[in-house]
This record gives sequence, structure tokens and C-alpha cells, in this order.
Amino acid sequence: MRRRLLSLLLALLLLAAPAIAPAAARAQPAGPTVFAAASLTDAMKDIAALWQKAGHPAPVMSFGASSTLARQIEQGAPVNLFASADLKWMDYLAKKGLIAEATRVDLLSNALVLVAPAGQPQHVAIGPDTDFAALLGASGRIATGDPAHVPVGLYARQALTRLGQWDRLQSRIAATDDVRAALLLVERGEVPLGIVYATDAAVSPNVMVAGVFPPSSHDPVVYPFALTKAGDTPEARAFLAFLKGPEARAVFGKRGFGAE
Repeated sequence: MRRRLLSLLLALLLLAAPAIAPAAARAQPAGPTVFAAASLTDAMKDIAALWQKAGHPAPVMSFGASSTLARQIEQGAPVNLFASADLKWMDYLAKKGLIAEATRVDLLSNALVLVAPAGQPQHVAIGPDTDFAALLGASGRIATGDPAHVPVGLYARQALTRLGQWDRLQSRIAATDDVRAALLLVERGEVPLGIVYATDAAVSPNVMVAGVFPPSSHDPVVYPFALTKAGDTPEARAFLAFLKGPEARAVFGKRGFGAE
């Protein structure tokens, strides 16, 4: 009886082994967790693919408004690398002692543009005399990130203020959670105009660049990258070094980003 029970147990173990082995084989180590500005989505995905092709675990990426991501890091989100679309939100985390200061680098630049639906082309010389009211019509609005905290919205507000346009246009801003949400409103034709980055306009066949904001109308659009103090690991440092290297630089350049 005992021998029969042992034989049965052995048979069950042998049957279970093939099912266990593939599950173990599928388990892969996780790469660094990256929080990056929404405007970096396409470039960072391209670079992550190159990183993985070189034999590294795939980074775990989350994209959104820099303000939202910074606050999530502040609240304890387990993040290795933060890439912001402006200096403000990186400075915010730095003041709270949450980033590894020695790893911080201003890596990229961008331009601020006015976009319109591709099917309704417009060409606008942007300046103090631009008649935005005529461009928008009676009820049209300008989509951009929330000017209260989203970087592209902050740049947009700054540009319109310096051009003397903000007071008459602030009530006609369609504030969105991030730059890609603003782009989507223009793509769908829900608004006649949007203020986004040049790199976002470049990824969409459904919008056209109607005009470029003068660089003097806003602070430079700079992208600082840094590791968090809690997430400063050798693998994260290696990935940041890769982002600064020639392969990643080529991808950023192809996507329209400038180098700092």
C-alpha cells in the first residue's frame, strides 16, 4: 500500500514538472521604472526597444504630465528615473531631497508651436498683433496643457502673456491633463487650434503646424533627467548613461528633439 502511494506521488510530480518549468522560464527580471513627460512617449519607447535588444530587461515606463508624475514620486511611487518636460518639476523634487543630484542632466530641448487640424490648414505669424479671436471664431478654443501646472500649458501661458494676448485668451483655453490630450482635441477637430511641442505635432498626420512661437516669448523648453534617490541602482545608472549616448541621441534627434 505504501509503495503504491509513493508511486502515485512520483507520477503526480512528474506530471506537474512540465507545467512548472515553462512558468519559471517565462519569469524575467524587471528593468528600471521610468516616469517620463508625455511628449517623450514615442522617443522613449524607441530607445527602450534598443536597450532591450542589447540584452537588458525592458524598462517599465509611465508617461503623463510632469507635474502629475512628480507628485506621484513625492507620494512614494517606486521610480528609478524621472524625465521632466520643464525645470520646475525637477526642481520641485530636488528641493524635497528626492532625486540623486549628481545624476541630474538637462538632456533635450523642444519648440512651442501652434497647431490646427490638417484638414483645416492655417498659417499664422505669431506675435503681439495676431488676431486669435478671428482664428478661433465665435466659440472656438485653444487646447493646451493645464496652465496651472502642466509644463506645455505653463509655457503657453508665458508665451501668450509676453505677447500681450493672455488676458483676452485665458477664458478660451481648453485645459488638458497633458500635451498629448491637447493634441488629441486638435486631431479630432474638437478645437480649431492647440499649443503643443513641435515633437508632438510631428507624430500626428492629423495636425499641421500653423505657426511657431518666438523663442523670446517663453523660457527655453528644457528636459531634465535624473535618478531618484530611492531608485538609484546600477541598472538605472546604466540606462541613464544609454539615454545620453549616441544611439539614444540619434533617436531623440529623429523625433525632433534638440540637444542641450
